[in-house]
Amino acid sequence: MTCAVTGHRHIKEEKREYVRQQLQEAVLQAVNDGYKWFMSGFADGVDLMFADIVLDRKKNDSSIILEAAIPFRNRLNEKEPLFVKLLEQCDYVHVICENFVPNCFLLRNTYLVANASRVIAVYDGRRRSGTAQTMRIAKEQERELHIIRA
Repeated sequence: MTCAVTGHRHIKEEKREYVRQQLQEAVLQAVNDGYKWFMSGFADGVDLMFADIVLDRKKNDSSIILEAAIPFRNRLNEKEPLFVKLLEQCDYVHVICENFVPNCFLLRNTYLVANASRVIAVYDGRRRSGTAQTMRIAKEQERELHIIRA
């Protein structure tokens, strides 16, 4: 049982604490439901917030696993401190594409959904976004979809 996240890179300042609280509750619920493997695309915003929450939960439950799904290899050279700190703590890092290609983010999102039975989505209602597209893929593949309105 694997749980993945999708969500927007930019969350309004006034919604960040709410989103973080909802993600914490969703991760706790997933753990209580028996999920031990968590996957994040490691994009800024929701993905990194989710990874941070999972790693915090892992401090009390060493059976929890965090996998980073990285869209293209050069992304591993990111110097942003939070990204580096969280990536270093991952149990697994899966690189989707060796080089950047225009659809590498779609391929990453497709990988996340294909390998998850539950997808947590932080969604602000935009129909044209990677998050909306990932939610459509999850529905098409009949994955359990837990939506947090942002």
